[in-house]
Amino acid sequence: MSRQVRRLSAAADAPWLHQEVARRLADKLAPIRLTPTQWLDWSAFLGAGAPAVQAQYPEARRWVLEPTEALAQRSRSAALSAHKPSWRTLWRNEAPAVFAPQDASFPWQPDGVDMLWANMTLHACADLPAVMTQWHRHLAFGGFLMCSGLGPDTARELRGVFQRNGWSLPTIDFIDMHDLGDELVKAGFADPVMDMETITLTWASPDALLAELRAWGGNVAVGRFTGLRTPRWLARLRAELADALVRPDGRLGLTVELVYGHAIKPEPRIKVSEEARVSLSDMKRMVRKGDKP
Repeated sequence: MSRQVRRLSAAADAPWLHQEVARRLADKLAPIRLTPTQWLDWSAFLGAGAPAVQAQYPEARRWVLEPTEALAQRSRSAALSAHKPSWRTLWRNEAPAVFAPQDASFPWQPDGVDMLWANMTLHACADLPAVMTQWHRHLAFGGFLMCSGLGPDTARELRGVFQRNGWSLPTIDFIDMHDLGDELVKAGFADPVMDMETITLTWASPDALLAELRAWGGNVAVGRFTGLRTPRWLARLRAELADALVRPDGRLGLTVELVYGHAIKPEPRIKVSEEARVSLSDMKRMVRKGDKP
């Protein structure tokens, strides 16, 4: 997976599909009554969601946390080129601060951000439960998560071609919408809301289709063929795709399932007993909110 991330970090832009999913995920912000004052853009360069989110919350402070240093460098370069301060905005720090996981501390801690945005990341995490634990830690109590990724019906036609020919896996096992909800609850989130939709993408030729899949990141499945394929095998793959995926209009079609998730980081519950211990930070927060232990 690290090789694919390095290749994507060198691309001119995020894949167009990521940009489209970011737009669709941003449309789901409209019914949410919470208005964040600061938000964390997780894997921002590949997620490509900043324009859509900033249009929804123009006054919110944006932070960026990239999963690798190479992607952090891309986000830093993008921030510098996009940030053009004028005499009216010199007093505001509008350029987002960009961080990588190895950084010692994060300025939004310990209270956390009001929203964590993680577009097209669900299928890109080698250890999704561990990443969800990080999302939970970076959020403030009462803050919310917006995430998305590819679902299990993605590229089902391509998997069928590989299965019929006895070839190794062409994709990873994408997370199911219901499993996503379960994982969010295990990570400590509350009130998860899942949604999904399927779209069909078409291409004029097998080569155009394969080039598109490579632009999305390529095959990172455990158990995939790791050697070099021969020209003869590639010619057979082209023929199989042209036969199995052809549509009435002559183009090749592939299903893409998009999975969306939304959840809240709930306030900690304090067990009522003869003696209850509450941390100083929790007590301060409850006083601000007018709660009682």
